[in-house]
Order: sequence, then C-alpha cells, then structure tokens
Amino acid sequence: MTKPIVAIPADIRSLDGATWHAVQHQYLRAALNAAGVMAFIIPAFEEGYDTDAILDRVDGVLVSGSASNVHPSLYGIEATEADGPFDPARDATSLPLIRRAIDRAIPLLAICRGIQELNVALGGSLASEIQEQPGIWDHRKPDVKDRDGMYAIRQSVFVKEGSCIAGIIGAGEIRVNSLHRQAIAKTAPRLQVEATAEDGTIEAVSVIDAKAFAVGVQWHPEYWAETDKPSNKIFTAFGDAVRDYAAGKLPSRSAQAIG
Repeated sequence: MTKPIVAIPADIRSLDGATWHAVQHQYLRAALNAAGVMAFIIPAFEEGYDTDAILDRVDGVLVSGSASNVHPSLYGIEATEADGPFDPARDATSLPLIRRAIDRAIPLLAICRGIQELNVALGGSLASEIQEQPGIWDHRKPDVKDRDGMYAIRQSVFVKEGSCIAGIIGAGEIRVNSLHRQAIAKTAPRLQVEATAEDGTIEAVSVIDAKAFAVGVQWHPEYWAETDKPSNKIFTAFGDAVRDYAAGKLPSRSAQAIG
C-alpha cells in the first residue's frame, strides 16, 4: 500500500529577488518519519484556488508554523506594522483549506501559526505581543543562534482531563517547546480548549464537532517528533487518522463523474 499524502500550505518567501513557496524542513521530516505519510507543499496564492481540487487528492492537512502572522483584518481588528510580518497569500490559502478539510472530515493537524489560523478560520480572534499583558509570560523563542536551543523543550503545559489530546498523550503536565508572541484571544465557538500554559495561555485546541482528527497546538511537536514521546504520539495519532481516511475515503468527484 502506498503512503497516504497530506497537504502543507506554503509560506511566501523572497530569496535573491525571487519569490519562493516554502515549508520548513522540520515539518516535512516529521510528516515522513513520525506520522509515516508523504507531504505535498501547496503553493500560496491570494486568489484562483480550487480548495476541493486540492482536498480531492490528499488524505490530510498539516498546517505549519511560520514567522508571519495572520492578518488582523481577518478577525476584525485594524492592523498595525507591529502586528506583522504578514503573508496574505498564506492566509488566503490556509483558512479556506482548514474550513473545508473540517467540513469534509479530512484529518487536520495545525501547529503554531496553524492553531492561530484554525481559530481565526472558525471565527475566533488573536492577541498580539502577549508578553506585554499583565501576568503573561514571555513565550517568545530564546535568544540563541542554534536551532536545537531555540526549539528546546522548556515550558510546562497542562492537558485537560477527557480532552482529545489527553487521549493521545495523557492528561496533566507535559513539557513542550512553545515559541510565540501571539496567542488565541477569543476562542472560536467550534473549538474546545485542550491545554493551557501556567499563565492561562491557550496551548492546544480541538474542533468540537469534527468528524475526524482536528487538533491544533501552539507548540512545536514537529521539531522533536522522532525523539520526544509526547511529540511523537501527536504525529503518530495524526498519521493513523490520515491512514484511516485514506483507507476508507470515497472516490473523488472527478472519479465519480467518470464512472
């Protein structure tokens, strides 16, 4: 049996005067080596997409982190330069893909920027520069140059009893690598809070009415997915859901039309 395929929306990046559609290696590696699935990078365009054409051809969606932020206009707030950097093509690609994947019961795992996109896609809002709020810790990445140090597992989060993630990694305290300056402010009505940091920051959610795996985490399980047990369990559970979908999915619309 061939490996199932997940879609990963790309970021727009500029290099040597050229525009690139890119995804960080750590997400692709975790998809392959921890989830056991293949990954297709989905180019980011602001218009012209047929979301169902993408989803007809994949078995899951993995929404990665990024240096860019969801544009505040998408959750009803006027943007300032301090809220950036922005990637409107990524927003225009990811948000419809998230909503449609949930509607079609296609497994979804959203990480870092991904959990924020998931929240906005379903009607929630975000808070910027959370480290400036009273009682909130500094969740930003450590000021180090090496990436292992940057993504070091250093923070506690608390997984709620009876939650979807508790069924994967267990309830209670776990240690994670959460690196962010934005976080969920108003939780979307369709989302259930699954885990929080000690300061109350939302660190994981699930889609309440989803008919398939649909989870978002603010931390970075992809970075240590092959060596850290909770990180590995999250990707294994996602991979299992993708394989289940691939094994039982109906023929695509085009295949049905041909038949």
